[in-house]
Amino acid sequence: MSTINSSSIAGPIDLTDPLSHDSWAGAVERQMIIPGGFMWAKNDARFVYIALDITADTNNDPGTGDYFWLDFDKNRNGAITPNVDVKYSPYPGQPNRMSRSYYLGANVWTGILSEVSFSECRIAFETSPNAPTPHRIWKMRINLREIGVRLMGRWPTVSFTKFGVRIASSAPSSIEESPVGFGGDFSGLHILRLSRNFVAPSADLGPVMGSVGLIPTTRIDSITGRATTDAGYFVTAQNDAFGGLLNIIGNRVQLQALRDAGATKYRVTKAEGAGGSFSNYRSAWLNYRWLASDYVLESFGPDASDFYPMLASTVDYSIDDLLVQVDSTRLSTGINRFEVAFFTAGGAPVVAPAQTLTLHIDNNVPQVQINSISHGGVLVPTCAIIAMTSPADGVTVNYNAADVEGNLAGYSLTASWGDGASASIESDTYAIAMGPIWNGVTGRNSVLFVPSLTCAHAFTVTVWARTTNGYGRIGHNSASKFITIQK
Repeated sequence: MSTINSSSIAGPIDLTDPLSHDSWAGAVERQMIIPGGFMWAKNDARFVYIALDITADTNNDPGTGDYFWLDFDKNRNGAITPNVDVKYSPYPGQPNRMSRSYYLGANVWTGILSEVSFSECRIAFETSPNAPTPHRIWKMRINLREIGVRLMGRWPTVSFTKFGVRIASSAPSSIEESPVGFGGDFSGLHILRLSRNFVAPSADLGPVMGSVGLIPTTRIDSITGRATTDAGYFVTAQNDAFGGLLNIIGNRVQLQALRDAGATKYRVTKAEGAGGSFSNYRSAWLNYRWLASDYVLESFGPDASDFYPMLASTVDYSIDDLLVQVDSTRLSTGINRFEVAFFTAGGAPVVAPAQTLTLHIDNNVPQVQINSISHGGVLVPTCAIIAMTSPADGVTVNYNAADVEGNLAGYSLTASWGDGASASIESDTYAIAMGPIWNGVTGRNSVLFVPSLTCAHAFTVTVWARTTNGYGRIGHNSASKFITIQK
């Protein structure tokens, strides 16, 4: 079993870029030896980019005899799990097209899946930093969700996976695997550790509670408890409320200073409303810890005196510097305030910079309803059949797309018909200029929708919440009504 550590990238890699391109910088230093060459890996929050640099194959013959297998133990349990664990390889006869299959058992797979995939591959014959002679190179982009990796959002995060690789060449003819025979036995697979270097900029971190997920606490208004990130930041927030599972992450530099001052434990306190009194807050969570050659899931929580242990900064966790995880469903809607205090092993206070983190909590999704559909001022019953009277004739939709708490991100009204055809009727999106509160619309009459052909039509209103878990917005809702229109 070997381990390859992926390095992080800020944006996507063009698979036509040679391995000497800046987009692959840093990967060669972390490469792993595989049959006939080397494996490279880089990742962002959505994809892992892998290069199989096959320096031993110097024949430019990209026929069906040249292929790779890259197979993943999606649930990381060291055993083959039918219809879960996944195989990637070039599509037969199309080396620049990725195919994907599921394992059914030892050395047994489904056919090529027809499911939509965002993974892709490309074959190349060129030089690389490993060899000046042109040789076979496979480059690919693999969707992290397809291999069971979660770097942001859901908890606990999963920042590693297990894999095996096969390289086949037609000239000279060879088929090699690492580990040997992995198609029938997943117990010795290699480990791919994804980079988790998606942290808030250190200059923006709060003094103790540095960020909520990836949103720096300095970007959270101390009065309203809503977050607004800078334009271009990879987590969008515009006066966003908070909801879901919230990871309050410490400022690493300050946490180390507190350790150096003798702090070994801390308490988290919480208050409801702008003037409520603080009381000890108890929570429990899971986090993966790297132990030599694998990640182990560990549980955390306070002791009987409501103290949480300070963990050594040298220990590698899936989420580092996590102070507390907050389940927003345990909190009241509206303002909730948090503070953290640090103590020595004997219980003596250790002075830390003063900080109160104010969060506006919203556990509700926006409400949506189609009140009616009208034709010529007459209400149309659901599932009715109506005939248009002229080429410009159409229908209007009366609907609600609203959020009581004022945390609406946007709404859209669409029509769909036939074999997946659709059209946008109207929509609106929140903007900072609206102020912190936007409730949306109630009883709105849409613009006229003029159908293009005779068909059953679905009218759907979708709403999105302006609520974040620190990694992205969460919460949406929709409603639909169906009628048949004769053009």
